[in-house]
Formats: sequence, structure tokens, C-alpha cells
Amino acid sequence: YFLNIKILYKKLFTNEKECDIIEATKENDTEVKEMSKKKVVVLESNAETTQALKEALLEAGFDVCGETDDGGEGLKLIERCKPEVAIVGLVLKEVDGFGVLEYIARTKIPCAVIVTGGYTDDEIIARVLSSGAKYYMMKPLSVPVVVERVKEIANAEKSISGGAKEKRGILSLDEKISNIFISIGIPPHIKGYAYLREGIKMAVDKPDIINNVTKELYPNIAARFGTTPSKVERAIRHGIEVAWNRQRIDAINAVFGVRVYIGSEKPTNSEFIALVADKLILEGIANYR
Repeated sequence: YFLNIKILYKKLFTNEKECDIIEATKENDTEVKEMSKKKVVVLESNAETTQALKEALLEAGFDVCGETDDGGEGLKLIERCKPEVAIVGLVLKEVDGFGVLEYIARTKIPCAVIVTGGYTDDEIIARVLSSGAKYYMMKPLSVPVVVERVKEIANAEKSISGGAKEKRGILSLDEKISNIFISIGIPPHIKGYAYLREGIKMAVDKPDIINNVTKELYPNIAARFGTTPSKVERAIRHGIEVAWNRQRIDAINAVFGVRVYIGSEKPTNSEFIALVADKLILEGIANYR
């Protein structure tokens, strides 16, 4: 009888210890998850949109550390919370979306920005993106798409922080494309500059996309910038035409290292994107992505 009691006590004691260990492990896992949560702030003038974004982001596992319709208050939130991502509407009280972007760029706060707005003008969109925004998303917003973009940014930031070599590679690709554009005469304010750069990066990542320009490349660029595929196509064509109208054929051929074009002949959108992407791939830039 006493032997059975002893065995039972031992089992209970062991199970109790095991339960304690399991509970402690669960608590640690929860703490790790909490620590690894990416922080997001929402600066949005529409209360319903703010609530919808907040609920969706929380459900996706993000820490929404603040929301406001006031740009000035939003900057304080960003300074205090140090979020990885900020969703910023262009129309805000006190300080508008452009003011928020300019402040983040000037102070070098490590916060990626997704800008939302109802403007369809290409010049405004180009200004938003040249001011440092990762995405410009048209209203009315698709909340699930916004959440997906936040996830993309969070995952990209995580992979970049994993190694300095990878970070340098991404910068080198952007710089290389910019240098090519400058050399052949496509300045940043030209419509289609940002679309061309994005298209080239997509072609570097996935060379086969150039064989499906109208059904895949243009729609992907359009989704990235909150516009339509037809506008993307026209803006890219306009950017190439501007460069060729400057009659810098020698500079263009020098960039590619061979005599690619003669006189006034100019490439199609897909030809130009494929040419630049192929040059970058051959130079090994893509290996760092």
C-alpha cells in the first residue's frame, strides 16, 4: 500500500514539474512572439478606415502601437513607438502626408511608409514615391492588400537586416538603374521613371516576366503604384521617348557597351526593360537580391 502511494506521489510530482515546464515554455514562446511583433502606426483621416486597418493588422499579428488623424501627433507617435511601418494618408490635420514623409526622410527615422490617397495624378504619385514612400495605394483601400504590403515590407526588412552583403546588394541595384537612367537622359521627374525602375527590378528578379508584359508586368507595376496598366504602359513609353528625343545615342550605346541603336530608332518598352535587366543580371547585381 505504501509502495503504491509512493509511486503515485512520484508520478504526480513528475507530472506537476512537467506541467510547470510546459507552462513556462508557453510563456516564453508568447514573450518571444510579442517581442518579434512588428510595430505599425496608422495616420488616417477616416475613422472607419483606421478601425478596419487596425483590426486587420492585429489579426495578422502586428502591433498597432498608435493611430491618429493628425500629422503632427503622428510624427510624435513615430518618434515614440519607432514602428517598422507607417500607413500614412496624404490628407491629415496639421501636417499632411508629404510633411510626414519629408520629416522621416530628413531625420532618417528607420520607418517604411505606405502612403494612401485619392489622387490619380501621375506627378503627385511620382512625388510621393520620390519622397521615400514604399507604396502609394489608391482609395478606397482594399484592407487585405494593405496588410499584404505591410507583410512584404516587414519580411524584406527582416531579410535585409540578416546580412550587410544583402543590404548592399539591394542598394547597388537601385543605384545602378539610376545611373543608367541619368546617363541616357531619363531624369527622375519624367513620368514613367519610377515605373521603368520597378519594371527593370521585376525583370531582374524574374526574367521570364518580360515575355508577358501586358498581362503580368504592367499589372504588377500598376498594383505597386496604385494606378492602371494602361497608364503604366503610356508613362514608360513617354520616358523612353524623352530619352531618345535628346539624341544621346552615343551615351546610350556606351551604357550597354555595344552599338545597340543607330540614329532615331528607339526600342519598345519591353525591349528596353529586357536590355537593362539583362545587363544587370550579367554584371551579377541580381545575385545579391
